[in-house]
Amino acid sequence: MSHTDLRQPNPGDVKPDRSGHHPRAGASGAGSPRTHTPDLVRTSLANARTARKIWEGIPVAERCRRLRLLADYLTDHADEIAATIAASVGKTRIDALATEVIPIVAAVRFHTKLARRALKPSRLPTGSSLFLNKRAFLYREPLGTVGIITPWNYPFAIPMHQIIPALLAGNSVIFKTSPASLEVGEKIDKILNAAALPAGLFTYVNLDGPVLGDILLSDGGVDKLFFTGSVPVGRELMSRAAQRLVPVSLELGGNDAMIVASDANLERAVNGAVWAGLQNAGQSCAGIERIYVEAPVHERFLSLLRSRVQNLRIGPDRSFDVDIGAITTVDQLARIEHHVNDALDRGARIVARSDPAPGTTGNFSPVIVLDGMNHDMIMMREETFGPVLGVMRVKSLEEAVKYANDSSYGLTASVWTSDRKGALRMARRIRAGTITINDHLLTHGMPGVPWGGIDLSGYGWSHGRMGLEEMTRPKVVVDDHLAFTRRNYFWHPYSAELYGRLKGILVALYGRGIRKRVKALGHAIAGLPRIFRS
Repeated sequence: MSHTDLRQPNPGDVKPDRSGHHPRAGASGAGSPRTHTPDLVRTSLANARTARKIWEGIPVAERCRRLRLLADYLTDHADEIAATIAASVGKTRIDALATEVIPIVAAVRFHTKLARRALKPSRLPTGSSLFLNKRAFLYREPLGTVGIITPWNYPFAIPMHQIIPALLAGNSVIFKTSPASLEVGEKIDKILNAAALPAGLFTYVNLDGPVLGDILLSDGGVDKLFFTGSVPVGRELMSRAAQRLVPVSLELGGNDAMIVASDANLERAVNGAVWAGLQNAGQSCAGIERIYVEAPVHERFLSLLRSRVQNLRIGPDRSFDVDIGAITTVDQLARIEHHVNDALDRGARIVARSDPAPGTTGNFSPVIVLDGMNHDMIMMREETFGPVLGVMRVKSLEEAVKYANDSSYGLTASVWTSDRKGALRMARRIRAGTITINDHLLTHGMPGVPWGGIDLSGYGWSHGRMGLEEMTRPKVVVDDHLAFTRRNYFWHPYSAELYGRLKGILVALYGRGIRKRVKALGHAIAGLPRIFRS
């Protein structure tokens, strides 16, 4: 099959409109979302600092009560929100509902329960009998104002997974979405501003990324920045943040591996590969891109995968009768084509393909399965972000783990086998932030499970208690039961006698031999009167 067949019908004929959007299947045709000015963003930052002082003074339980109302709103308006997401970025409404709306309703309910416990002061162990007179407490305080910059592939779920815990922790939020998903940004703005929040606590801004980054990371900017996007932009933001020592949390994508053992339930594995690799037209940072299949089941796996892929329906979602929606931007289409053609040039072969229906126009890409993959190919080393699966036959699971770890990324991976103990052992050896067994991708929808990666996939966490703690600054307070005394045992004045008594404390607590320890304790106790002397 010639390489030029890849993009029939040709989605590259679609041109950007004047607003900078790329027309997508099902696009609403609404007017251009408003663009903000640098001065408005600076004013918003000042307002956010005022609002957060009000919000921080509101008890956590009341913050939770107010934000919990969002769950009811999202449930009542689920159809409208899913339609907005689908129209904005070209995904199907089922993808929008299943992977964005439903998980956020669950996340609101989870985090409003979690925050009541997790944000309470907690008692800390002092770690030694030396400090029996001390009580230590950990407080979780708001960071202040946080900036949240998110991409177009999950334009509702990704930001909301960060906005909700940020607000619950007592912060104000400045939020920006991608230019390709402005309609969803407007929708989030409408939802949050309908909540009972202090004016200025949440602000949605639409401004050129580099300009906004300079403002957010300058003096008077945010106290922490959360960015989800590309590696080059993440590096640039980190470099700028370093000038002010502003903490940054980065999620920068992945090139995620799926390992299929010879004893796997192949029906489940194939169905999982199709969904986790191809839903949202493959535009998932944690979607399956590389599949390593043990040799004994390689051909059977490919046969099942071929039959599933060839039945996929691609096109605009008008009546819930398509499986794969659009690619969000023409730039992404070009990237997908480049990666596939590189693999074909290096010896891969197309073993399954599903094309949009004849006459379909818009940013639609065929679904393609490639076999004969190797690690000289771009697809196996970089993030493709499209409806393409690369399959590589391996001799053993040992070899599969080696190849899975041969990546600059480390977001998620999965192991498919009936040997659960073996899968757990294998999971511990794979370098990635999250490993799933006999499933893939769904963990981003699990609000209690931390989400983050390693290496070029970034650092920092969202979701769960760890994600909530990312939105806070820890403060330790230590109190003393013996504040009525004049000095601590080891304070000035120093003397040879004090040295001997301190040595007695050391031996009494940590020495060997009971008699020696008891004698040393007596010597130490004899020095206690010094804490009452002037």
